[in-house]
Amino acid sequence: MQRGYGIFDFFKFKDSRPVFLDDHLDRFYKSAEEMRLNINYSRDQLKDVLHTLITKNNIADGGIRITVTGGYSPDGFQLNQPNLVISQHTFPSPTKEQFEKGIELISYPHQRQMPHVKSIDYLMAIWLQPLIRQHNADDVLYQKDGIVSECPRSNFFIVTKNNTIITPAENILKGVSRMKLIDIAKKYFQVEEKIITLDDIANAKEAFISSTTKLLLPVFRIDGTILKGETTVAAKLHDELDNLSRSS
Repeated sequence: MQRGYGIFDFFKFKDSRPVFLDDHLDRFYKSAEEMRLNINYSRDQLKDVLHTLITKNNIADGGIRITVTGGYSPDGFQLNQPNLVISQHTFPSPTKEQFEKGIELISYPHQRQMPHVKSIDYLMAIWLQPLIRQHNADDVLYQKDGIVSECPRSNFFIVTKNNTIITPAENILKGVSRMKLIDIAKKYFQVEEKIITLDDIANAKEAFISSTTKLLLPVFRIDGTILKGETTVAAKLHDELDNLSRSS
């Protein structure tokens, strides 16, 4: 905690049942390995702890956050045996009204360090909150030299005029919802993981974000520019992702 060195993962549960748990644990253990954090719990042991927590708290719907920090360092700098904290939370699911309203983003030149790791480092995202409010936006979209990557807590997609879905491939955290959306979208549309520029966004037919907590939300405005405002593709993918999360 003293140096901000740690990782976490967060998953939803519905009717006391974890959603996409194995996918979240895959990312959790991969992040831990990348950060040289040795988890003393095996995958099955951690699952037992999670299910025990859900049973004891008796909360039907919500989310669980698994956090690991670098441990009690002997000199405030070196790694020690990691500390593991698991907490259960309630949070509202996105509503139909939120989907219809969509969100507004502003872009900002920034590239997260070690973006493939789900770290506890949200320094820039929090520092930018006053700027986001100043522009009456909902969140920030990181870009570098005009090439966009991600939002601090969600992945970004655009839909081209010919209904090709494109999402950034590099310098991002590959979200679980992103992975599920790509699998779903490939059944109906051409999907590409490649570079997206700010110019590409201006010419896009649709844009949307995805995350565990937000599921899928359309983006109607970026940097004050109104996008075309269509949600045909986003609505279809939203419903399918929602159904998948309920049945997994």
